[in-house]
Amino acid sequence: MNANWDDLKIFLAVARAGTLGAAARALGQSQPTMGRRVRALEEQLGYALFQRTEDGFLLTREGEAVLEHVRHMEQEADAVVRKLAGRQRLEGLLRVSTIEWFGTHMLAPVFARFSADNPGMTIELVTETRLVSLARREADLVFRFRQFDDPDVIQRKAMHARFGVYGAGAYLKQAGPPGDGDGHRLIIMETAYSELVDVAWITRRLPRAHVAMRANSRDVQANLCRGGAGLAVLPRCIGDGLRGLRLVDLGEPPPGRDVWAGYHKDLKRSPRLRAVLDAALDGLREADA
Repeated sequence: MNANWDDLKIFLAVARAGTLGAAARALGQSQPTMGRRVRALEEQLGYALFQRTEDGFLLTREGEAVLEHVRHMEQEADAVVRKLAGRQRLEGLLRVSTIEWFGTHMLAPVFARFSADNPGMTIELVTETRLVSLARREADLVFRFRQFDDPDVIQRKAMHARFGVYGAGAYLKQAGPPGDGDGHRLIIMETAYSELVDVAWITRRLPRAHVAMRANSRDVQANLCRGGAGLAVLPRCIGDGLRGLRLVDLGEPPPGRDVWAGYHKDLKRSPRLRAVLDAALDGLREADA
């Protein structure tokens, strides 16, 4: 690939932000300039990198392939800069906020490894369900399941979290095939979270099933399921790791959730944030592979 590195950085920013406007703000350039540079790069390569939609820029198949190469180039470039400048010891506090199950099962293992490699750093991992304000500095880095709409927040898609339907072995043997849900019990999120897509999905797929249990915690749901209380839609990172649970095929998997990482633009040059974010994104990509 003989493209100009500056153009590739613009491509990378658009791919991460999803819109020209957000990418332009992240790089401190004008939106028209970003658009011209993307078009010039596409002309140079000979194929479209993005599909333009009303909601923003979506990567084409060719764009996905280029993205992987550019990510590797960025990592190599960052490694060279660190080597030339002399890697400084990371120190200080970084506050990270997310929901409980994602912090427990996805971020905690990543941060444990990071902490061992960076003993001068302190990561404060706070799990909560409310939407944390980055503008008010309630956290430095937030992982959540919806995009950020604050113009001062820089965001990146961290991963796509997959879900599955699970049941305990003894329960499935007793209740039989799910069918339309007749004779089956469901464990779903409590009414405050009834708008979640997996709740509507499982009740639509199994209309005759009885809602036996509600809970506001995925880990509580998982343990109820393992105890034989019924079928539950769980994140694959939880359900696949619990002994005694079996994945149930209902003809299609439950809808997954995109996970977004966001931080205030004032922290974009923070070595602590960059190091923690890069470690988290690398670890989440490995877990999602």
